[in-house]
Amino acid sequence: MKKIQILGTGCAKCEKLAENAKQAAESLGIDYQIEKVTDLNRIMSFGVMATPGLAVDGKVLVAGKVPGPTDIKKLLG
Repeated sequence: MKKIQILGTGCAKCEKLAENAKQAAESLGIDYQIEKVTDLNRIMSFGVMATPGLAVDGKVLVAGKVPGPTDIKKLLG
């Protein structure tokens, strides 16, 4: 199971990133869990200074932008 983490304070961009990640994971048919990390200290512990961020299994793949579902599929695949 992939652990997809959305790093952000819950803003509109963070919500859109979560939605895009869910679409990408479901279209790939992978087993996943989405966790929203909203605590600033935890976000900074990932080394992310610009939100939103996307981490998979603890590894940051995107920070400071909202990739579309197609781009996220490439990252998850």
